[in-house]
Amino acid sequence: MAEQYIVVVAGVIASLLGFVFLYYNSLVRFWGLTKLKRRSALELPKENSEAVGTTDIIIVGAGVAGAALAYSLGKDGRQVLVIERNLNAPNRIAGESLLPGGYLKLIELGLQDCVDEIDAQRILGYILYKDGKNILVSFPLEKFQPHVAGRNFHNDHFVQKLRKKAASLHNVNLEQGTATSLLEENGIVKGVHYKNKSGQMLTAYAPLTIVCDGCFSNLRRSLCYPKVDTPSYTVGVILTNCKLPNENYGALILADPSPILFYPISSTEIRCLVNIPSEIVPSVSNGEMAHFLKTLVAPKVLPELYNSFIFAIEKKDNIRTMPNKIMAAAPHPTPGAILIGDAFNMRHGITGGGMTVALSDVVILRDLLRPLHDLSDASAICKYLESFYTLRKPMSSTINILANVLQKVFSASSNPAMENLQQTFLGYLRLGGVFSYGISAMFSGLCPRPLSLAFHFFSIAIYGVGRLLLPFPSPKRLWDGDKLLWVSIFVETMVSM
Repeated sequence: MAEQYIVVVAGVIASLLGFVFLYYNSLVRFWGLTKLKRRSALELPKENSEAVGTTDIIIVGAGVAGAALAYSLGKDGRQVLVIERNLNAPNRIAGESLLPGGYLKLIELGLQDCVDEIDAQRILGYILYKDGKNILVSFPLEKFQPHVAGRNFHNDHFVQKLRKKAASLHNVNLEQGTATSLLEENGIVKGVHYKNKSGQMLTAYAPLTIVCDGCFSNLRRSLCYPKVDTPSYTVGVILTNCKLPNENYGALILADPSPILFYPISSTEIRCLVNIPSEIVPSVSNGEMAHFLKTLVAPKVLPELYNSFIFAIEKKDNIRTMPNKIMAAAPHPTPGAILIGDAFNMRHGITGGGMTVALSDVVILRDLLRPLHDLSDASAICKYLESFYTLRKPMSSTINILANVLQKVFSASSNPAMENLQQTFLGYLRLGGVFSYGISAMFSGLCPRPLSLAFHFFSIAIYGVGRLLLPFPSPKRLWDGDKLLWVSIFVETMVSM
């Protein structure tokens, strides 16, 4: 009861501090961005490229965001041209987790059947393991229909279902090609130059071009102020012939030097992801990564998964790596074009929130475009679509900040102050009730409220200070509490900028 009293009292102070905190960071970010120079990938029309006609909307990229948006706009009667560099099934270790909030967005888009018949696995929450203890954190799904839950699957199966759904509409044309640049006339984007599958240079025209060609986008520099950070890499392997301790729950092991995440991606396969700081990533090609996983990671793996983990490491070509890119949303409004998806905004992948943010963005953009029958006034449309950046903030800010904070907290167990913060976070979850459910609701995309996030962050920090001071505030306890509070503020400041 004493611990809960500390948290409740702290909450009032926390909510006020959180508001000031977020407001201050938004001002810092705004004034910082205005000093950046625009680097453009816009080009004038090319004489040696062939025109392929005009459509209502061009979408560059047919990943989760692009394919879902193409279907949504096509259902609204738009003529849509989708240009995707490779229409074959993608081979990725990302985009395998759809949070419950993302599944609800899939329903809004009429695409929920895209998780059917791909052996997708229902996820109801995660179990956190540390020092022989565990905490079960469930998604708050009591108010929803039984089919509402998280879904894990092979990314390529899901993406191909989305593409097939989009291509089933007669007014949506998916074409394989590589977009090389946006076409600009008098400061307005009129279309896109691209090279088709045969290598022919073509130019497509549309009053609106939507760029969502992923984290490696070569068009984003003209539409935003990109500042990409890569704090860590994810190493992925697939385990077979084993089961997780709790059905329908993923497992996150908080270990030194790296957190280890397990979740099912089919009825017979479990994905294992290991987060490794960028400065110490071993090489896969010369066997250093396999040695790292066997000697430093395997001893921390759950006993029931150990043998399958070792077998997965030794299996040829089973070890994959992927950079964890973080990029704040910093748009440069440009008439005739808009940027969405990972080409626009990225967060650390530890919470698997990327697809949920992307699908939320698709819903918002579809709803904004739905009443517009004429897109020809590019400047007016550009001004109108600036509301997109405000409307997306509740979902994107909540998931982005939470993901980036958890990455820092979970990946720093060798640092005593961060270890203290990690133990504080776990203790906060053990309080249960509104404390645990409050975190899981935001984590799952079911409660996209940045101020609620600020409330819980500061409540966690103040709970941690109270935990250190009890039962008697000795000088050492006061010092440790002071360090914990400052580390908490530092982490939250860094990820909110």
